Amino acid sequence: PSSPPSAGIYVPVPTFFLPAPSENHNPLTPPLDLGAQASHALHLARSGITGLVLLGSTGEVVHLTREERVAQIKHVRAALTTAGFKNFPLIAGTATNGIEETVELLNESAAAGAGWGLVLAPGYFSGAASEEGIVRWYKGVADMSSIPVMIYHYPSVSNNVKLPPSIFRALASHPNIVGGKLSHGDISVHAQIALDPQIDHKSFLLFTGLGQQLFPALQVGCSGAVDGLAAIFPKTVVHLYTLVTQTDPLDRATLERVRELQYRISRAEELIVKFGVVGIKEAVSRVLSFGEPDGGRLPLARGIGYGEWERWSEEMTEMARIEMEFQTS
Repeated sequence: PSSPPSAGIYVPVPTFFLPAPSENHNPLTPPLDLGAQASHALHLARSGITGLVLLGSTGEVVHLTREERVAQIKHVRAALTTAGFKNFPLIAGTATNGIEETVELLNESAAAGAGWGLVLAPGYFSGAASEEGIVRWYKGVADMSSIPVMIYHYPSVSNNVKLPPSIFRALASHPNIVGGKLSHGDISVHAQIALDPQIDHKSFLLFTGLGQQLFPALQVGCSGAVDGLAAIFPKTVVHLYTLVTQTDPLDRATLERVRELQYRISRAEELIVKFGVVGIKEAVSRVLSFGEPDGGRLPLARGIGYGEWERWSEEMTEMARIEMEFQTS
């Protein structure tokens, strides 16, 4: 059987684009900024992040060509290897509805240097798709994928298709399906999957996609998070994870610190909730100086809007202060 990625904090990294396309490129589709991509990836690796999710929803996978997908994975893998992070976990996303194309994307990602695939649930026919059909779809993908597969449940971007806990139970026993990511706020569903006694939780790990519920998600058996705010303040999110998972028992003083950090993370995470990819890219540019503060490729808007960043000054300033504490500790 295949092995899941390690428990911990993963970052769904944005895809960076050059600010001004040259005359050789279509102005509507600016080219990849692979330099910024690699620099941001190295910053995250050096900050204690467990691994990266490339080409996920935050990575604007639906806006990239297959050649660009391969180029991004290869470049990030090469940069990490050169910097001493040879085996750093890379998870590559897919967001297509056909089994054949999904498998092709997974196998291309594997050849480029990804170790796992995060496969978005097929949602085009969400109203008509049966539970049996979704299970067979994932098994068909996993049977032919050259890398282990993780189930990606993000109803907001997959036509509101629903994956109940029973689907995860049915798929968790597949030798090439090793985990899942839930990008929704129903903590009860997290618990029903992460604590299911019929699932082997050594070979199937569940991650929340929402850092604002990291502490409660860990409490109900999740193995970590794939969190957008960690793209901006990685050390703070990692420290919260470490406090919860490595303090046994969780004494009163540590619990108070955990609660404080979760509060600050949850407050700042509202920027991500409101603006998604656009908010993450704006914050990464303003706080870390990687990439441009724009919204990516069309139809995403350019930036979060005039004066909007200033409204988040309190939350971002406090997060920056906490992050700096960990930089110097």
